[in-house]
Amino acid sequence: MIEALLAAVREIPAQVAPTGAVGYPSLFLLVVFGSLVPVVPTGAVVSGAAAVAFHSSPPAPPLVLVFAVAAAAAFLGDLTLYWLGQRGGRSRSGSRWLERMRERVPPDRLAAARRRLDEHGVTVLVLSRLVPAGRLPVMTACLVARMPVRSFVRGDLPACLAWTATYQLIGVLGGSLFPRPWQGVVAAVGLTLLVGAVPRAWRRLRPARPERPER
Repeated sequence: MIEALLAAVREIPAQVAPTGAVGYPSLFLLVVFGSLVPVVPTGAVVSGAAAVAFHSSPPAPPLVLVFAVAAAAAFLGDLTLYWLGQRGGRSRSGSRWLERMRERVPPDRLAAARRRLDEHGVTVLVLSRLVPAGRLPVMTACLVARMPVRSFVRGDLPACLAWTATYQLIGVLGGSLFPRPWQGVVAAVGLTLLVGAVPRAWRRLRPARPERPER
């Protein structure tokens, strides 16, 4: 059973490589889908693709394409989700998206995101993309504050570029640690999942802050 699992893992690079059965179109679709429905670990997808691209010869063109495709997909997914959330104030179908977003964000995190948004403006979007599970609270805060789409785009575009560059660097690091592409994919995905798990574990383990008494 273990040998079969290892054999399946070795086939990953052939499937996600640009010339494989998945390639760039599937990378684009996975990142867009993961931006709309946060169940796909999009960071791991980008890191795995970057690890495979690192083992190409030469590696530069595939890495550039992975960066361009992933960044464009992340930006399109964010913009679509924001547009759907904005419809929440104008139609019943749109309100479902907004309500689902608010249900996924604890009230304390939403309040903290709104404070940071008031203090720092759209620059908070860049940090929210880099912090695991930080994108949705800030985006919901933008929707609650009725931020115009133009302002959201001004902050989200550099956020998507920074996010893609970060996870691509993780993929390159994972790919450089091992001689075989499938090993680099496993390392890159493992590093990405670890990066995402640490902040979540910290939030669960840290003691709750006492509420401030009202004056």
